[in-house]
Amino acid sequence: MSSASILWLAMAMGVFVLANSVLRAYSASTYLPTLVGALLLFSLGNLMMVRLMRESGLALAISVSSVVQLVLISLVAVLWFGERPSPRQLAGMALGVVAVVLIAWPQGGEA
Repeated sequence: MSSASILWLAMAMGVFVLANSVLRAYSASTYLPTLVGALLLFSLGNLMMVRLMRESGLALAISVSSVVQLVLISLVAVLWFGERPSPRQLAGMALGVVAVVLIAWPQGGEA
């Protein structure tokens, strides 16, 4: 991924983390405009992902996006909402990070 793609990915992840946080807030309040705001943010995040899919391919863009969202949203859940993942969930997140590193690792001269 180019540095421009990484920056775009960071911005898209920010949108997705915000969308999930707003959706979590909606689950506690059921205030309809909150739900609409979350859906608009999810739509914006998905539109941003189209550029990444064009530049780096579907497999890489979605894999990296999914695991980055998993880790960031888990951090928000712990820090903002006071949730505590189990050791098994933490291990799953770690395995996801390892998987993305292996997927995104530069290919070099391999065939």
